[in-house]
Amino acid sequence: MSAPANAAHEADARQQSGAASWRIALDNVSVTYGNGTKALRDVSLGIAPGEMVSIVGLSGSGKSTLIRTINGLVQATSGTVNVGPYEVSSLRGRKLREARGHIGMIFQAFNLAERADVFHNTLVGRFAHTSSVRTLLGIPTAADREIALRALDSVGILDKVWTRAGSLSGGQKQRVAIARALSQQPSVMLADEPVASLDPPTAHSVMADLRRINAEQGLTVLINIHLMDLARQYTTRMIGLRAGEVVYDGPAAGATDADFEEIYGRPIQAKDQLGSGE
Repeated sequence: MSAPANAAHEADARQQSGAASWRIALDNVSVTYGNGTKALRDVSLGIAPGEMVSIVGLSGSGKSTLIRTINGLVQATSGTVNVGPYEVSSLRGRKLREARGHIGMIFQAFNLAERADVFHNTLVGRFAHTSSVRTLLGIPTAADREIALRALDSVGILDKVWTRAGSLSGGQKQRVAIARALSQQPSVMLADEPVASLDPPTAHSVMADLRRINAEQGLTVLINIHLMDLARQYTTRMIGLRAGEVVYDGPAAGATDADFEEIYGRPIQAKDQLGSGE
């Protein structure tokens, strides 16, 4: 594809997404759980609209807590979290649900309705933008149907539209989960360890999908991940967390093995890299 044609394709994709990308800002954010565990310690970050960012750290480093403060699944104990026009850290009830309608979320465990078909799982992403009556009756608008089908097509799984979600492979389920998040027409996309349960070839494919979505739609994408090679290959900026504190913030491709050892708090091990997937 020529450069002008490619630019036109990306502009069209951004227009079809129906949303502008948002900035994310955390200012001195700390999270302390009820049992006394300090999951985040005075974290301050600014993420520009359209950035492709990996959040890297071992289990217990605070990376899942960090990403969940952005959509209000975890409340900040102190500090402020701003996503686009919303101060998420101060929202409750209806206003929090409204903000979440603009923040796509992809989970490691997929969180699909296993007995429902792919189409109806994807339509869940439209609930925040659909009247309660239509949601209750399960009657999508023509526009919602088109958005859901387009989202499935964008991740290459439109041919499974009427397949029961429980019969899909892990990689297919994660693509449905991505399509569900895309159907929200989000301004921010969050992914919490989206490839942790996938085999190497499928993991690379899912990461490539997320990178393509970022490039084509200009969508702000944050991915929690512990695999150093995937962070380097698929994201442009990397934030390293250790014991709830930011210990690295810089270009992902330029992160050295020493940087990763500082993030992990130990020497690099074989399990810290996925491999080529070939």
